[in-house]
Amino acid sequence: MQEIRNYTMNFGPQHPAAHGVLRLVLEMDGETVVRADPHIGLLHRGTEKLAESKPFNQSIGYMDRLDYVSMMCNEHAYVRAIETLLGIEAPERAQYIRTMFDEITRILNHLMWLGSNALDLGAMGVFLYTFREREELMDVYEAVSGARMHATYYRPGGVYRDLPDHMSKYRESPWHKGEDLKRFNSWREGSMLDYLDAFTADFPHKVDEYEELLTGNRIWKQRTVGIGVISPEVAQQWSMSGVMLRGSGIEWDLRKKQPYAKYAEMDFDIPVGTHGDCYDRYLVRVAEMRQSNRIIRQCVKWLRENPGPVIVRNFKVAPPPRMEMKEDMEAMIYHFKLFSEGYCVPAGETYAAIEAPKGEFGCYLISDGANKPFRLHCRAPGFAHLSSMDTVVRGHMLADVVAMIGTYDLVFGEVDR
Repeated sequence: MQEIRNYTMNFGPQHPAAHGVLRLVLEMDGETVVRADPHIGLLHRGTEKLAESKPFNQSIGYMDRLDYVSMMCNEHAYVRAIETLLGIEAPERAQYIRTMFDEITRILNHLMWLGSNALDLGAMGVFLYTFREREELMDVYEAVSGARMHATYYRPGGVYRDLPDHMSKYRESPWHKGEDLKRFNSWREGSMLDYLDAFTADFPHKVDEYEELLTGNRIWKQRTVGIGVISPEVAQQWSMSGVMLRGSGIEWDLRKKQPYAKYAEMDFDIPVGTHGDCYDRYLVRVAEMRQSNRIIRQCVKWLRENPGPVIVRNFKVAPPPRMEMKEDMEAMIYHFKLFSEGYCVPAGETYAAIEAPKGEFGCYLISDGANKPFRLHCRAPGFAHLSSMDTVVRGHMLADVVAMIGTYDLVFGEVDR
């Protein structure tokens, strides 16, 4: 009689549910996973090493390209590290703008996660629903920075520019015309703050639609309930953070425990799971979108009532206004020096962390007093989470591996760096 042995198979990197470039070598016993070995490094671009050869400001754009679904949150950690070493603090209005855009980014990230994870597990419609709202928030990114994804909007000492007083409108086309065009542009008649007011008033109803499609859905629950259970102890042993930790019942959120920007002034709750399975993590992320919506509304209210500067008036670190450059030779020199040579950061080391949508994203920065980092290391949450793959999926079926990769919310830009 022939001996039945385990066999090894590759899951990814071409598999659509591998979320980019994950190669997972699975040892299978029939349909059951005996061992999972993640192979990473297929998207390694040497970001941290490249930062050592560029002035500080020129690496802000590289941060966007790490976790390319939560762009401004990555910038925030890097910019905070530079500000700590420089000993400067952004103006209050800039801090509120950062808080607001961190939460807009969190919603963007969770919408992408919800749509793609549902698609991985066989729910087609949710993907189309979530991208409807992503499109509206991408317009906000574009309005402040000119780019829909890689914004480079946060700068040491504040943000690149103040919020615009108008939003771009849809033009008449074969797809948008007549009453449809009026409806599409109805939110865009006023300033960006008016637009965000309209969006945040409408968004909870949209989240209700996602929940209607998934939360009570029998197939969705069969694919997620009791799958990938992570106990609080295991979550801590693997250095998990963000939703992976909160889904297991540990109420840890840097926005509450170590507040930065203006989170100390915000009124919001930390959603926490009870069972630590894929379904709990889904519920936590959906609840987080509702909380982010609350924070954005509070920021919009404050920003309406409190105009002011959005970047420090220190021309060694921040460029002078364009009008001053046209009239003042000294301002012109400052501008030229800043964009060609940059600024020297006092020697020292620091670690600045923020509560990114995927977990704790931190930048460990060492300066030797030059105009570029001596060393930069990014603490990516996805890297720590992926390490636990073998422990979590062992004993599950092959189809559950897809659910587990989805629940980690992996983006390989930050894992491989």
